[in-house]
Amino acid sequence: MKYILQLFVCSILMACGATKLRNTDATTANSKTGKVIREDITDSPSGEKSRQIGMSEKRVDSESSFAKTAFSDGTRVKGILSFLASDELQGRDSGSEGIEKAAQFIEGIFQQNQLRPFFETYRDTLSNFNKPAYNMVGWIAGNDADLKDEFVIIGAHYDHIGLIAPEGGDAIANGANDNASGSTMVLEMARYFGTTKSNKRSILFILFSAEEKGLLGSKHLAKKLKALNLDLYLVLNYEMIGVPLVDREYVTYASGYGKSNLAQVCNGYAGENLVGFLPTAKQFNLFQRSDNFPFHTAFNVPAHTFSTFDFTNFDQYHKVGDEAHLMDFEHMARLVNQFIPVVRKVVNAPQKEIRYY
Repeated sequence: MKYILQLFVCSILMACGATKLRNTDATTANSKTGKVIREDITDSPSGEKSRQIGMSEKRVDSESSFAKTAFSDGTRVKGILSFLASDELQGRDSGSEGIEKAAQFIEGIFQQNQLRPFFETYRDTLSNFNKPAYNMVGWIAGNDADLKDEFVIIGAHYDHIGLIAPEGGDAIANGANDNASGSTMVLEMARYFGTTKSNKRSILFILFSAEEKGLLGSKHLAKKLKALNLDLYLVLNYEMIGVPLVDREYVTYASGYGKSNLAQVCNGYAGENLVGFLPTAKQFNLFQRSDNFPFHTAFNVPAHTFSTFDFTNFDQYHKVGDEAHLMDFEHMARLVNQFIPVVRKVVNAPQKEIRYY
């Protein structure tokens, strides 16, 4: 099954214009895929040994070539999200066979886009859950000598609630909007920075497990990274971005809007009202209800979640009807393209400009 998933990942990425693994100085061949790869063993920033697979540190010659045209598109976004939200994955319940397939899929995308495992592998095993469950953690080292030891997290949870009470004979809660959509954003961001190597600060790309069990994946990892004395600057989390806001003056909202100057910085870099304030988000205390919050608690650094779900524009939350065909893939691709230059400027700013009030 893993081999089939690897082929499926490759077919999606190659069909949508993904960057192929470089074969320069290759020394070994993968017996399952037939791809020639290079394997180096180096110290990871966590202090553990990590294997780098096909990891060239060369930057793309001209980052501006990506800025001139849209990096992501609806076809690619649809390919990623449709697999994560497919019936085959059975709702991606933490510890299930379905979420294992999602984990293998994510591993393939990380490898294809030259992210390193932050720990010994891409899998960070949860210590606070009663079944084998994994956060998926890849990273791209910063290219600036003075800033590379500072980290930015770009994250989303990739688990969902699995099988629930049937409706019309369907018991699979596919979780397309919640949160295959946010996971797709993170994977497209990983593709961009993996391709360009344009980040001065280091970036951790994290797909959290067991969010639906009470933020267990992010609680586990925040504690673990704190114990490693990680110099964490900022957490940008994405949750339920599959359908656009309606009749709003902004594109997305940030939880904990009034706690920091994140929105102002983002909007300045975007040159538009990209991030706004949703009163309902404050009313329902969404700041504490997604994977940004454990990092806020452990590190006391700006940690926010972006969303386009406002409780009126999507009525399939935690239902079997949360399926891929309801997602607006062009909206999602546009959101990826809007955030890329913003995140690039944030991770490359000479000072930590985003701060709590």
